[in-house]
Amino acid sequence: MNRFIGHFTTITRHRHQVIWNCARAGIFWQGLWHDLSKYSLAEFAAGVKYYEGTHSPNEGERRAIGYSLAWMHHKGRNKHHFEYWNDVNPASHLVEPVKMPLRYVVEMFCDRVAASKTYMKEQYSDTAPFAYFERGHAGRFMHPETSAFLEKLLRMLDERGEKETFAYIRKIIRQKKEY
Repeated sequence: MNRFIGHFTTITRHRHQVIWNCARAGIFWQGLWHDLSKYSLAEFAAGVKYYEGTHSPNEGERRAIGYSLAWMHHKGRNKHHFEYWNDVNPASHLVEPVKMPLRYVVEMFCDRVAASKTYMKEQYSDTAPFAYFERGHAGRFMHPETSAFLEKLLRMLDERGEKETFAYIRKIIRQKKEY
């Protein structure tokens, strides 16, 4: 029962933080739909089984069985994950990353900030989301323009803070600019 409550509390706290971040970024309604699949049986059951409270239960599932069915379910239903945006290129016949639409990159940024705050708690600083991004850089299969824009936002957060970064994002969203 403790893992059930812990997992439910963690994903709900994280989701509320993403909603708040999305509101600050100018995509409030999109934030309301964020990660609802985590409450589905396919994701929630694995989340409870592998819950530890310090990192994603998907990591525990990978350690236990070699892959994460919950993650595969999740990334296939949530467009703010760059893994969703991989498809077969008709010219090369190879799976390649696709450039993400702006609003999903912004949601991905909001998600990464929220995840860092949720799991790091008092140890969180505006440097943490960028440091996490840098650690995973080598194994990432993300469109180069998407990766560069996400990195720009994470660096801005690190160097200038949340207030200025969210103001910049709102400006881009309002102008419907591309990155």
